[in-house]
Amino acid sequence: MEKRKSSFSLLGMLITLGIVYGDIGTSPLYVMNSIINDAGTMADAKPEYILGSVSLIFWTLMLITTIKYVLIAMKADNNEEGGIFALYALVRTKGKWLIIPALIGGSALLADGTLTPAVTVTSAIEGIKGQQFGNIVFSSKQSSVLIIVTVILLTIFIIQESGTDRIGRSFGPIMFIWFSFIGIAGFLNLTNDLSVLKALSPIYAIKVLFSPVNKVGIFILGSVFLATTGAEALYADMGQVGKHNVYATWPYVYAMLMLNYFGQAAWIINNYQNKAYNHISGINPFYEMLPADFKVFAIIIATMAAIIASQALITGSFTLVQEAIGLKILPRLKVKFPGKFESQLYIGTINWMLCAITIGIVWGFGSSEHMESAYGLAITLTMLMTTVLLHQFLIMKNHRHFANVFMVFFIALEGLFLLSSLIKFVHGGYVTVIITCAILAIMIIWYFGNKRRDAYLAESENVSLLDYLPQLEKLSKDSSIPTYATNLVYMIKLGEDYTIKRSVIYSILDQTPKRARVYWFITVNQTNAPYECNYTVDMMHTRNVVNIQLNLGFKKSQHVNIYIRQIINALIRKHIIDDQTPNYSMVPNRHVGSFKFIIQNQQFQDLGAQEQMNNLDRLLIGGRLLLQNITISPSLWFGLEFSDVVEEKVPLFLGSQTDEYLTEKELKNDVKP
Repeated sequence: MEKRKSSFSLLGMLITLGIVYGDIGTSPLYVMNSIINDAGTMADAKPEYILGSVSLIFWTLMLITTIKYVLIAMKADNNEEGGIFALYALVRTKGKWLIIPALIGGSALLADGTLTPAVTVTSAIEGIKGQQFGNIVFSSKQSSVLIIVTVILLTIFIIQESGTDRIGRSFGPIMFIWFSFIGIAGFLNLTNDLSVLKALSPIYAIKVLFSPVNKVGIFILGSVFLATTGAEALYADMGQVGKHNVYATWPYVYAMLMLNYFGQAAWIINNYQNKAYNHISGINPFYEMLPADFKVFAIIIATMAAIIASQALITGSFTLVQEAIGLKILPRLKVKFPGKFESQLYIGTINWMLCAITIGIVWGFGSSEHMESAYGLAITLTMLMTTVLLHQFLIMKNHRHFANVFMVFFIALEGLFLLSSLIKFVHGGYVTVIITCAILAIMIIWYFGNKRRDAYLAESENVSLLDYLPQLEKLSKDSSIPTYATNLVYMIKLGEDYTIKRSVIYSILDQTPKRARVYWFITVNQTNAPYECNYTVDMMHTRNVVNIQLNLGFKKSQHVNIYIRQIINALIRKHIIDDQTPNYSMVPNRHVGSFKFIIQNQQFQDLGAQEQMNNLDRLLIGGRLLLQNITISPSLWFGLEFSDVVEEKVPLFLGSQTDEYLTEKELKNDVKP
């Protein structure tokens, strides 16, 4: 499995256009449409209102996308990886409380992303209504649009499992055509009214917020914010293409986007008094400003761009979830790698959940206009949380004064956008808020459930492995006991002070003794470096008890079967452990014996154990164990489905299991002493 090379090149720039800018690049399909809807009808979209709106778009993209994300956030790369979880992994040592913004931001990003495929594909396909293609005239009914959108989205989600590498190669050229097309279309309309360029002045942006022509006041920012919702995805996708390719392509993308926005603004100003549009709402200036001969091409290329944006969102969600799993923020889910690159992954559970939610949104909202009313609310939370984490990063880099200025400015700016987006709650924003809360609840239960469980175990259920080394060595040599396995492997956490769960030692010694030539205790440590992959070996002054600390980055596969045979062969070659060449084998030159893996699943043993915990701990630990039982089994997670694995259910010991109310009432003994 390779890591995609991300060095600067023309090819890299083309790939960047296809991977990074899908979300933000399709925003011209719906942003100005949403702004007109805020005004009411075309007749209400007066020049002062439109100039102020496009000025707000320009400066929003400048301040949030360009300055915050491209110039500042991309400096906060974690071994070239970006995104809120990669950023959290970089700064988490600065305070335990930083998990809170990471959880809130990550859950909001996943939730709001469910609207991206729905709103982009629907906006693109709505241009087809009433259009004539040769002898075919498409229906003007919205239901026809919804059926086409559903077919497209289903196709996108179905192809995920087989991998999208070949399709992805065409994304860059298509997006280059898309950006060039929208830029040229915007420029041609802009030449009809160059006075629109006055909107480059921030004065127009400020004035429109307080102007009487702006009927929604500050809440217009909720629509303006849609222009920059892809900024967080831009930061998250940095690792796939390299920051230098983003630096090189963003000026071009920014210029094409603004040309199109200015072109739409010029068209609206020239047509807001046009009787054909006078009292019509729901007009999409993106399509209306195009000559009739270009509309068919525009619909096709817009649909392709929307599909690419959807694809980027889906794969981005897979990456985000994989990072969260690696950081122990989400439960384990089965991850596949259908392509030859580590960045090309597939998580079936997430894929079909996204599919169900996205198609539900399409039919629930019914039109892109209604979807726009709900879109963008949750992502403002993600941006605020990223600002908090970036503040810590800048402090970590000894830029404390700049960090404080950065924090105050962007908290105020993004807080303003959040406030303006709150009106969306009653218009459908509650959908993404509900999804955010559901994801956040799962993250909280899993993360803090692990913490509280480990706290209880640390108090009463850990022992020192060193105390049992003599018994393990004696058991290994005891020929009166049948061999259980040549190599007995426990996937368990062994602490730096050699502390280990009591249940592990009990499993080896106190049940039917498990005799093995070599006892392996493998600890998988998640590291902050995304693709780190190394290990340490501690023989503890023995030849048959091995402590392996396997250090894997939060983006690396945890299939230990990939690593374990490499490690044992290296130890045999170095004569650290004895040769295990079997007497009988069809494999020539085989020096490694059989393996048996033991994985322990903890369960509450009875109500008495639960009563020792307070209500919050019972909820967190019980919820964590429930999630453990309904998600992927540890054997599948560690890639051991074809290995000899024994899963032992063990009680979650919580101190002595006694009842203070048990008393002896009477002793009957008929036998004389």
